[in-house]
Formats: sequence, structure tokens, C-alpha cells
Amino acid sequence: MATKWEDPSAARAFFDDLLIAEIRLYNALEARLREGEAASVAQLGFLRYVRDHEGARVADIAAWLALGVGATSKGVDRLEKLGWLERRPNPEDRRSSLLALTDEGAAALARAEPVADEALAGLLRPVDDEADLGAAADALTALRVSLEARGLGLPTG
Repeated sequence: MATKWEDPSAARAFFDDLLIAEIRLYNALEARLREGEAASVAQLGFLRYVRDHEGARVADIAAWLALGVGATSKGVDRLEKLGWLERRPNPEDRRSSLLALTDEGAAALARAEPVADEALAGLLRPVDDEADLGAAADALTALRVSLEARGLGLPTG
């Protein structure tokens, strides 16, 4: 029996909706963070990761986001210039460094996180009244886990 996804138009429509919804959600969240003079969406993600993963390395963030190490390192460089992150020597591997939030970085995160949380709730609440976003979140998690398990969607450069 054929599945819905074997119809190319259904798969394309799903991908288009997913892509456009992600871009619009990202842009709306970015605008709210900028209004509050908070960290950007990308900066917030990096800061959260370092806060939640003590001893994180650039390569760890890159793997988490499926980004190239070079692009991730540039993002960390920007946060370091802002005084929000610092690189510390890695006692187990001299070729890499461990990332840590500075006091300024923790303060930036403390300013940005509530703005982002409120913005996301406001953006998602109207849709959740009409559709079950919990089921969509579960489906997206399953899709992400499946892609990760198969080693798909990694940067090529």
C-alpha cells in the first residue's frame, strides 16, 4: 500500500510548509528579540547550549545544530567579542577549547530568554487553539531523530 509521502506533491507541500513556517517563526522571533535589545535567535541558541552543556566545544554545538564547524566557530567568535562566551583550554585535548558563559553572557541570556519564551508562546498559542501543536512537535522530533540516526542532513563542507 502506498503511503502519502510517495506522492511527490504531498512531500513537496509538506517540505514547503515546514520551510516557510520555520522561516516566518524564526523571523518573527528575531524581530521580538531585537525589539527587546536582546541576543539574536542564533546567539540565544549558542548561549543556551553552552549553559546547558558544561564543557561544550565548538564541535559539540556544530553537531547539535548540524552546522559546519567553521560557521559555528565564527558564531562563537562573535559571542567572544561581545564578551558573552570565553574559550578555556581543554585539558584533555590541546587542539580544542571548552566554552563557558561569562557573567555578561549569563546576563544577556537572562534578558533574552524571557523575551523569547513570551514571543514563542504568543506566536504558537493561536495555532494551538486550532491544531494540535503537541502532535506536530512529536512528529518533528521523530523526524529529527530519524535523520540523526541515519546520519542524514549533516553539512557537506
